[in-house]
Amino acid sequence: MIKERAYPGDWVRIHKVVLAAGARAPAVPEDTARVPLEMWVNGFCDHEAGMGQPVTIKTAAGRTLAGILVAIEPSYGHGFGRPVPELLAVAAGLRRRYRPGRGEHE
Repeated sequence: MIKERAYPGDWVRIHKVVLAAGARAPAVPEDTARVPLEMWVNGFCDHEAGMGQPVTIKTAAGRTLAGILVAIEPSYGHGFGRPVPELLAVAAGLRRRYRPGRGEHE
């Protein structure tokens, strides 16, 4: 069941625009300066709120932050991406070079 409301103590994710597109530092590359600086942070909900509503959270490090509620009980979806064939070939070559007599896949 997908939750639509968060309650105090729920693990949630918030979103906040830290700097608007025009407020970025002058040294930032042009393509970066055209977009806002955003943050997404997970933490424990301080008060009841619905999706898309403002909420404050307490992070695992103890910081209190405010933002818009975007997820309740979020999971981590990051990974290392797909294998790069060129790097796989380099790795096999290095194993052959530095471990003479061993197979390619050991």
